[in-house]
Amino acid sequence: MAAQLSDALKKVLDGKVFVTVATIQPDGSPQLSPVWVKRAEDNPDDLLISTTVDRRKTANLRRDPRITVQVQPAEEPYTYAEIRGTASLTTEGGQELIDELARKYVGKTYAEFNSQAAQDAERVVVRVTPRKVVGRL
Repeated sequence: MAAQLSDALKKVLDGKVFVTVATIQPDGSPQLSPVWVKRAEDNPDDLLISTTVDRRKTANLRRDPRITVQVQPAEEPYTYAEIRGTASLTTEGGQELIDELARKYVGKTYAEFNSQAAQDAERVVVRVTPRKVVGRL
């Protein structure tokens, strides 16, 4: 059963908050990555993040789709949410998502922001479907 995000959490996610994504390594240990995030337009409780096909989190999620997203606004460090869920991955729309995220966070396309963008591997859209939300947001 999918969980719903609170209005307060949605508002934070719609801003320029950085989130930390936790995936599970082959040996069972956690792997953490700070990432940009947005809510999915077709289901506003789902989250979208961008990565590339050659990243560790991609390999981890292909093997085990369990994922946790920690949201902790910099201006309110004692307020947080932990979104536990499952991830689905696709390369469809990958470049469009990273450009949209770059415009949200830095006001320009990803290639304008990152001079090395052309050397990136193929982009992946990670859709996080919440199963449980805990915390103070």
